[in-house]
Amino acid sequence: MEPTSVVLVGKLAIVFAALLLSLRAGLKLTKSMLITIVATIVLYAIPLKDTIKIWYKASTSFNTISLVLILYLITLLQRILQNRKQLSQVHTNLDSLFNSRRITATVAPIFIGLLPSAAAMLICGEIVRDTVGDALDQEEQAFITSYFRHIPESFLPTYAAVILMSELSGVSIGTFVLGMLPLEVLLYILGYWAYIRRIPKDTGLPPSENRGHVAVELLKNLWSIIAIIVLVIGFKWSVLSATLAVIIVCLPVYRYKPREILPLLKDAVEAPMLVNTYLIMVFKDFIMHSGAMDALPDFFSHLPVPTYLVFALIFFFGTVVAGAQAIIAICAVMAFAAIPGGGMPLMVLLMSFAYAAMQISPTHICLFIAADDFDVPMMALVRKTMPIIIVFCLLTVPYYWLLTAFF
Repeated sequence: MEPTSVVLVGKLAIVFAALLLSLRAGLKLTKSMLITIVATIVLYAIPLKDTIKIWYKASTSFNTISLVLILYLITLLQRILQNRKQLSQVHTNLDSLFNSRRITATVAPIFIGLLPSAAAMLICGEIVRDTVGDALDQEEQAFITSYFRHIPESFLPTYAAVILMSELSGVSIGTFVLGMLPLEVLLYILGYWAYIRRIPKDTGLPPSENRGHVAVELLKNLWSIIAIIVLVIGFKWSVLSATLAVIIVCLPVYRYKPREILPLLKDAVEAPMLVNTYLIMVFKDFIMHSGAMDALPDFFSHLPVPTYLVFALIFFFGTVVAGAQAIIAICAVMAFAAIPGGGMPLMVLLMSFAYAAMQISPTHICLFIAADDFDVPMMALVRKTMPIIIVFCLLTVPYYWLLTAFF
């Protein structure tokens, strides 16, 4: 093992310790991220000139600006729907259709999770909060909002990580989705067993006598979200342009008067969420510049474990550090070259570990949005999530063995 790799990874551990300790000390995310960025600059001895360049590049990059704008627009859409009682009606529709609070609390976030936007978390949170009531505490509500909203993210080609992995590995999206289906069921079962079964089923409403009519009403109340999904998936629009277009249509459809629009625009400015998102993007660029990501493969390659498990660990810890897309871009080709014929089983294994890691990664903006929305510490959300993703990863390995026996 290269001494340099050990040093880089060791410094990385210190950086994350600084983030975790500052969050545990009760500091707001904004202060914690600033402390962590400073720690990264100091530990990796990044010169002032490079620091300015990295910060400027992160601040002006299309990805950062686009993400902040999308968060704002989704928040605006949420305000539009809230003011016209659309979200509360979705809750009522789901209760009437299934007559089960448990189904409503899980199906709604999964469905809205088809929308590839972090700010969709706010819409999920609204429905979960109304559905669960006092059955679960705030931390548990934040967990089920985040957990079930992200199940589609693990395998659907509406997410950039899946598309990128497919392109780099040569595994077709259709084959990958087929291989992931049993794991999607596993994710649902794990989340249901841990928390959902504690929610009373009874909605307090009589069973619907016309479920067809209720289903149509549900689609009507969700048409704006469905439209964004259709534009993104079916017509290849960007999330930014699709959301903006749908908002423009929503205003006359819901009969908003000009005097109502300005207050809506102001109310949609969630400054802490937008600032935190920006700082996370800055932090991510500093980590990528540090060279720590390039050191991870060498560090893990010396562990006395099979090659496929080495890469699974690389994908897990690399995703925690820099996000799924970054580790896929760096290591996907390397993994498939090291394991000839890995095919769909290997992609399923690596994507599962990357997905699991994203649920506790400080680069995952959704976690902070959920924590802020429910006013709970981000570390509390991580603590709720950790046992379930560990079980998921452990069960994914024998599933990988099973896939390799047939594919």
